[in-house]
Amino acid sequence: MTDFPALQPEARAAQTYDEVEDALLSRWPETRLEPSLDRIRAFCELLGDPQRSYRSIHLTGTNGKTSTSRMVDTLLRALDLRTGRFTSPHVERMTERISIDGEPLDDEAFVRAFNDVAPYTHLVDADQPHPLSFFETVVGMAYAAFADAPVDVAVVEVGMGGSWDATNVLDADVAVVTPISVDHARYLGETPGAIAVEKSGIIKPGAFAVLAQQPLEAATALLRHAADVGATVAREGLEFGVVSRTPAVGGQLVSLQALRARYDDVFLPLYGAHQAQNAVVALAAVEAFLGDTAVLDADLVRAAFAEATSPGRLEIIRRSPTILLDAAHNPAGAEATGAALEDSFQFSALVGVLGVMADKDVEGLLAAYEPHLTHVVCAQPRTERAMSADRLGELAAEIFGEHRVSVVPRMADALDVAATLAEGADAGDHPLGAGAVLVTGSVVTVGEARSLLTRGGAR
Repeated sequence: MTDFPALQPEARAAQTYDEVEDALLSRWPETRLEPSLDRIRAFCELLGDPQRSYRSIHLTGTNGKTSTSRMVDTLLRALDLRTGRFTSPHVERMTERISIDGEPLDDEAFVRAFNDVAPYTHLVDADQPHPLSFFETVVGMAYAAFADAPVDVAVVEVGMGGSWDATNVLDADVAVVTPISVDHARYLGETPGAIAVEKSGIIKPGAFAVLAQQPLEAATALLRHAADVGATVAREGLEFGVVSRTPAVGGQLVSLQALRARYDDVFLPLYGAHQAQNAVVALAAVEAFLGDTAVLDADLVRAAFAEATSPGRLEIIRRSPTILLDAAHNPAGAEATGAALEDSFQFSALVGVLGVMADKDVEGLLAAYEPHLTHVVCAQPRTERAMSADRLGELAAEIFGEHRVSVVPRMADALDVAATLAEGADAGDHPLGAGAVLVTGSVVTVGEARSLLTRGGAR
């Protein structure tokens, strides 16, 4: 067990997951940002700086972080290393954010992780100009749970940005930057170069930086920072990369050139060129973590990647009709998803169920999807951040044309309408023939739909 300071006697321990969820949601939301590491540093110090008790791999970027994190985790566990993984946001439940040995904490462990740190949240709140946020609190929970396990290595995905992200109290052995594009512009900057400056903050002195292929201005900013802090750098397309990929039933067959070896005939049960890219970035990150002479056994790599999963990333959740979930929420993500759909599927019609957050580049997202979707059903996820279904429908009509757009605010109803359209039943003027449904636009949208589809709330 990690040695924490004595619990405060006035703190009442939570008894259930629902109590923990309520307590966490009562804090500043993760969308409310105050750029400082003071609170999380004070919090971790009270906890005994648990993040210093294990080695770590830290990941940032605009798209692909969660999939890459999951693949890094899978590879490390194949090497018999005990892992802790922190990812965000969650798809359905908060417990997904903190995993040990590849499995999310169960409710009991999640409650225990909260109770271990809860008394110290109030000490930080009292001593700082602003209280700890939801995200900062969950980061502290994760770092403490990893130390308590204990894990050999933590795989940690940033929440947003890099330099000022609460996860960045780590001094990671390996820093990974997945592809950067414009997202969260209000907080991170209006250009890939500006965003890269913020994200480069996870690259620490003496670390190994693994960089996915980037826009030129983003690559320049990342390389400049890496040089300033004396980090070793490996770049996709130069030191490592995807050699070849062929779509296959249930995924794709890839050949990957990592830092010290080439791995051929690797089956990856995920769809799209972007997932092959995520796979080689994950492989390079693990090789970098293991050190200069590490060459992984090819059969171990094949076995690990064959087990790779990424819920909500072109995930087939139901058949008859086929319903896919994809959490793309910005134009770059939608373009990657669209390319994967063309690459890996042959649907006679594809109906989109879209729910988006109001602060996103919605027009760009819609434009990226327009060539791939036969019809769009505009829904409204249950969150105050969501754009109204009516407003989304207005924007969609400008891009798709009114005849290709339906507005159905309630998610369960939207899924039913989309399934009917995809099956070819006569729904007004839109009989489409046999097809499929893509639910997309936000992690929140995907999570709500996933809950409905797996728990019987939609047909």
